[in-house]
Amino acid sequence: MLQNELLHLIALSMVPNIGDIHTKTLLQHFPDAESIFKARKSALEKIPGIGAVRASAIRNFRNFDRAEKEIRFLEKYKINAITLRDDTYPKRLHNCYDAPPLLYFKGSGQLNDSRMLSIVGTREPTDYGRDWLKTLISDLAPFEPVIVSGLAYGIDAVAHKQSLKSSLSTIGVLAHGLDRIYPAANKSMAREMVEKGGLLTDFMSGTTPDAQNFPSRNRIVAGISDAVIVVETGNKGGSMITADIANSYHKDVFALPGRVTDSKSEGCNKLIKENNAQLISGAEDIITALNWDNIPLPEKKIQRMLFPDLSLNERKILDLIGQQESVFIDTIYQLSGLKSSETVASLLNLELLNLVRVLPGKRYQLI
Repeated sequence: MLQNELLHLIALSMVPNIGDIHTKTLLQHFPDAESIFKARKSALEKIPGIGAVRASAIRNFRNFDRAEKEIRFLEKYKINAITLRDDTYPKRLHNCYDAPPLLYFKGSGQLNDSRMLSIVGTREPTDYGRDWLKTLISDLAPFEPVIVSGLAYGIDAVAHKQSLKSSLSTIGVLAHGLDRIYPAANKSMAREMVEKGGLLTDFMSGTTPDAQNFPSRNRIVAGISDAVIVVETGNKGGSMITADIANSYHKDVFALPGRVTDSKSEGCNKLIKENNAQLISGAEDIITALNWDNIPLPEKKIQRMLFPDLSLNERKILDLIGQQESVFIDTIYQLSGLKSSETVASLLNLELLNLVRVLPGKRYQLI
């Protein structure tokens, strides 16, 4: 993207009373952002939703120095500015009516991965919620989803930490600029996430994590993924807002059920009861609902010559599994011609050698 265009896009985001929807409308009527600032007031007024007040705000804007300062900040800290017209803009989010015209991203992760999940929940999870989420992410790891959350305390932090532990890319969506990390306790984790995922926001540097910014953050969390999973929440709060936004975007929403007497499960139970979320009990629910079995996984190449001591049975099973994306254990019995005891023993040794992994439903896959 040309620096001049970025300068004017940043400037447009600073104009009073010009929100994301207004910006998208303006960009549909002009070839670039600079043309918006050069347009006559009368021409701006005629655009639906703009009117005299917003047209005057655009014409009277003079703080381009601040936009230039932001560009210097982006360059210094190697932050990518992504616009709606860029190929790297998150395509799932692009389809949302109020998608941010400008995003700031620092990291190495993909914003258009074939599998992306957003996870939200309470800042004070129970052991039940925390442990269930860790298991869920571990079970989903073979499918290599990108895990998105809000870098907050509680469920967000568990989602990011377990993703890193499972060698998954994870993206934190922030309600402030990239010149800070909130909460500060997550700074170390955020640094690791930049190396194995990234940090994403639509706020300029210097923006503080004020309460009014979080709904804006939540719409990115809701829009950027295939589905939103709610893990423990009260009847109100950010997680319920995110679920509501996700439903408005026609996204899949899943909720972990809990005891009717548990306040931390009140919101999840309500979402399920009112058919605003599907009940989720484990990874298989996600895999089936999102049809992940039919999306090719990245190719894995195993250097079998590094393992000359494999038995004939183990080599036979390894080759058999390598011919498909994943194989059920019953299929391995049938195609290998081995006894069940021989098959189980061989699979166990291949697991110990870190050559195969077990997927939900007793399926096996090459690592």
